Amino acid sequence: MKTHSRSRAVRTPGGLSVRLDPRALTVVVLLLVAACAAGIALIGTGDAKIPAADVLRTLAGNGSAYQDFIVNELRLPRVLVGLLVGAALGLGGALFQSISRNPLGSPDVLGLSQGSTAGALTVIVLLSGSASQVTVGALAGGLATGLAVYLLAWKQGVHGYRMVLVGIGVNAVMTAVNGYLLTKADLVDAARAVVWMTGSLNGRDWDQVWPLLALCAVLVPLVLVNARGLRMMEMGDDISHALGVRVQWVRLLLMVSAVLLTAAATAAAGPVSFVALTAPQLARRLTRSPGPNLVPSLCMGAALLVAADWASQRAFGADQLPVGVVTGVLGGAYLLWLLVTERRAGRI
Repeated sequence: MKTHSRSRAVRTPGGLSVRLDPRALTVVVLLLVAACAAGIALIGTGDAKIPAADVLRTLAGNGSAYQDFIVNELRLPRVLVGLLVGAALGLGGALFQSISRNPLGSPDVLGLSQGSTAGALTVIVLLSGSASQVTVGALAGGLATGLAVYLLAWKQGVHGYRMVLVGIGVNAVMTAVNGYLLTKADLVDAARAVVWMTGSLNGRDWDQVWPLLALCAVLVPLVLVNARGLRMMEMGDDISHALGVRVQWVRLLLMVSAVLLTAAATAAAGPVSFVALTAPQLARRLTRSPGPNLVPSLCMGAALLVAADWASQRAFGADQLPVGVVTGVLGGAYLLWLLVTERRAGRI
């Protein structure tokens, strides 16, 4: 479908020019509303059901002591972790897909999620580490895997097609490593590892919220500041160089940011699959806008994950599924559809 740009340039009093796309802005607002609505519905869901009006009243500080405990201590941290994890995965996926110029260039395909899982499993199986140590292990594993993909894909620069192929190979290796680690674990550690590997928001509290919030508060503005360079890079390295973009520096900076976002999300909720792959694609289809669509992808990821968590608790009766199972089923179906579409278009 052929689209026409309807973006408008807005100048601030300081002389800064910002270009806005009315359709993309509308999509962002609607996604934020959807994410907040799903979050409120999720807070009210559970054995002790709380109406949406009471949830809002409690969040405003006017609820009863019982409602305050249920909402603010038990359920709000879970919802905030879901929003932050979804946002981090959506933004990380958009960065990888834009850098690789490939709709399959997501952390799930490039091996970063499996690398973070390998780091966490190493701590669980070999060190019997605590929850905080598992988080550190997941971050270290994700960073090490991202560095390995970057170095192995380097040949006078990093190019998208090569990076995707290297990432697929690294993903296979990390999957084998994770399988080996599970075979070395005793029954208790293996059960704990399998639960973590599924991807779940169960039991999440404020200890997971604050580190993830701090990381997003640093990385999201950093990424958005470099969004202009990223968009130019989609036209090719030579044109970007001619326009004054430090291509390799911007690419490295954004890749490190994407790896950190993905690793932190995995550390907080486990390897929740396919959100990073589907969120940027769905956001782009809604905005019909060229370019990386970073903010819409971020909002789409947050809305998708919280909605999936709500579905995991309500759509299967008494059998509550981990959110990673729901995203895996939906994302797998979307991946098959995407592959068929790309093949018919002659792009793969």
